[in-house]
Parts: sequence; structure tokens; C-alpha cells
Amino acid sequence: MAINLQKGQRINLQKDNGNKLQSVCVGINWGAIVKKGFFGTTKEAVDLDASCALFAEDKQLLDVIYFGNLTSKDGSVRHSGDDLTGDVDGDDGLDNEIITLNFTTLHPAVTYVAFMLNSFRGHDFGHIPFASIRIYEGTPTRVNEVFATYDIAHSPDFAGYVSMVMGVFYKRNDEWKFNAIGEPTKDKKLQETVNTVGQNYL
Repeated sequence: MAINLQKGQRINLQKDNGNKLQSVCVGINWGAIVKKGFFGTTKEAVDLDASCALFAEDKQLLDVIYFGNLTSKDGSVRHSGDDLTGDVDGDDGLDNEIITLNFTTLHPAVTYVAFMLNSFRGHDFGHIPFASIRIYEGTPTRVNEVFATYDIAHSPDFAGYVSMVMGVFYKRNDEWKFNAIGEPTKDKKLQETVNTVGQNYL
């Protein structure tokens, strides 16, 4: 499954050896905004928030995992915690926030698992240095294989927005697949983005 998905692509989550993917991580990396002034440069902390919403087959919202609720009710989705600043001293190559999803322990009622990103203080995605997303097989400390990346900082598609839908895992005939959405939304708050996902992306 050595794939780097483009926006809108869908894949079956089956590995090259025939085994099904059991767990994935969604990692977000970003930096502080550098501002130039009369007295040199200053750095403005950026608070991006990765979130995950679980939906039933009828698109009913079952759970939302975000900085205020770090673990899903069934324990299958875990958030690493809220990063309020980003990499202030330059890109350290590590993800600032990571959400881990374990398919084997997901409640059977869950049919859709959507991942979203919001700029908490309203910083324009287009102004944030090296903002990027990667979705990979592995754990928060071990990356086995990356199968989707989004370079938010260098894509003109995200300029002017503070919210986006990263992608949706969905279950068909008891098999999990992934839809790499990678689209900004006009929403300002997480709840609005969750509603947009329920209405437009499931």
C-alpha cells in the first residue's frame, strides 16, 4: 500500500501482504507565524486543532474527539493533546498533534470516521509556515507507511480558510476504505465543520 493519495482518491485499507490495516495515525505539523516589524521579527503562536468525528450508517453523530475530549467512548480513538503554539523555533520534523484510530476496537455502530482541522484563533491556513498533514500506518512514535499527505502551507487551495476536512474512513461490507478529501470549508468553528461533514462528505 505504498500510496501517496491525491485529493479525492479512495483506497481499500488492505496491505500488500493481504492483511487489513488495523490502526492508523493522523499527524499535524505546523509552525508559528513570523512577522517582520521595525524592530526585527516576532513569532506569533498558532493553535491548530485536529479533530475526529464518528458517525453511524444513518449519518447520526456518535462521538467527537478533540482537545476537550481526548478519547472516544469505546477507546478506539485517542488524541495526543492540545498543542497551543506549533513549532515556535522552526520545524522539528515531528507532529504537533496526533490522533490514533484502532479499527479493531471501534464500536460496530460506527460506519464513518471523519478527520478535520481547524485554526482555533482564526489564523489563515495560507499564512502558517510548513503546515502539513500526514495519514499513516503506525503509532505516534513509529511511522510504518504514509499513505496520504497534504501540504497546506504551499497549496493555494487552503489560503483564506481556517477549517478543512482531511478525509473520511468508511465501512463497506465490513471492510474499511479511505476517501482522501483534503478540502477547505467556510466554517469557523469545529461544530460547524462537523455539521458540514455530516451534510456533505459521508
